[in-house]
Amino acid sequence: MHRILALYGAPSDPEHFRSYYTGTHLKLAARLPGLRAMHYSFDVAAISPGNGFFCVWSGEFDDAAAAAAAMQSPEGEALAADVGNYASGGVTLVQYTDAAA
Repeated sequence: MHRILALYGAPSDPEHFRSYYTGTHLKLAARLPGLRAMHYSFDVAAISPGNGFFCVWSGEFDDAAAAAAAMQSPEGEALAADVGNYASGGVTLVQYTDAAA
């Protein structure tokens, strides 16, 4: 399983972020081709001192190629273009493939 993880910094208007994110942005994310599952939370807390995050989202894909294809698709481009409408605190995107422990 390959995952894309979005870590959102604290926005200037948290209520706008929550409302827009749940009402608009997540619907765009759900349209990503090849998306197997997605999860998000506003209940994000740092375990160690440092910069915390306001929101986290993860999307699951079969492999790295499927994730890349999704992000390069028209749906992925629309998703990326939408971020400026709510994420005034910025977003960090990372990707990784699950490894057996």
